[in-house]
Amino acid sequence: QLVESGGASVQAGGSLRLSCLASGDTYRENCMGWFRQAPGKEGEGGAVVHTAGSGTNVYYADAMKGSVTIPRDHAQNTVVLEINSLKPEDTAIYYCAANSQPFLFVPGGRCHLVEDEYDRWGQGTQVTVSS
Repeated sequence: QLVESGGASVQAGGSLRLSCLASGDTYRENCMGWFRQAPGKEGEGGAVVHTAGSGTNVYYADAMKGSVTIPRDHAQNTVVLEINSLKPEDTAIYYCAANSQPFLFVPGGRCHLVEDEYDRWGQGTQVTVSS
């Protein structure tokens, strides 16, 4: 089970720290990450990480590079997404996702921002940014 927290209503320019806690399953050698879905739009990838990586195996969507970070120092079975300089267009439901397949078997030896590769999803946490 993946449980997100940290969503809130904030003013443009603010920051948020979203957290995803995995319970029941462990993801020590997996891909985990964050996707989002804005009202009336298709879902899009935000950032994904290899949970046992050194911190270099983190990939950010082009649309979110520079404004989001998955910090290296996160607790086991937790994936954090830090969002800075929030804009109204960042308003969305943010979902935590995990690929239960061990990283060893992930094609290309890297995590991907492809929703279909993730088979565990949280319920989402709402982020609303007002101007």
